[in-house]
Amino acid sequence: MQTSKIIALVTGAVAIVVAAGALQARPMAYKLPEETVQFPPGPNLEVVQANCTACHSADYIKTQPQGPKFKQDFWTAEVNKMIKVYGAPIDQSDVGKIVEYLVAVH
Repeated sequence: MQTSKIIALVTGAVAIVVAAGALQARPMAYKLPEETVQFPPGPNLEVVQANCTACHSADYIKTQPQGPKFKQDFWTAEVNKMIKVYGAPIDQSDVGKIVEYLVAVH
C-alpha cells in the first residue's frame, strides 16, 4: 500500500473516533462542598480574597504550617510559588499585601 493511502486511512480512522467521542460528551453537574473556613479579618483581606480564591479556598491556607518560623519569609516564598509554579495571575504589587495579611492572621 502506498504511504499516502495509509496516512489517509489512519487520519480518517482518527477523525471517526474523535467525532464519536464528541457525540457522547455531555456536561457534568456536581455540587461543591460547603466552605468550612472563612478568611478572618485582617489587613488587605480584599486583596487576598480577590487573588487567592480564584484557585483555592481558605481551607487550603488553613492547612499550611503554623508557628513562629512560618512568617514573612515563608509566606513570601509561598505566594511567589503560586505565581511561578502554578501560574497564579497575581500582580506583583499585590504580593506584599497578601504576605502582610497571611503573616498577620496565620
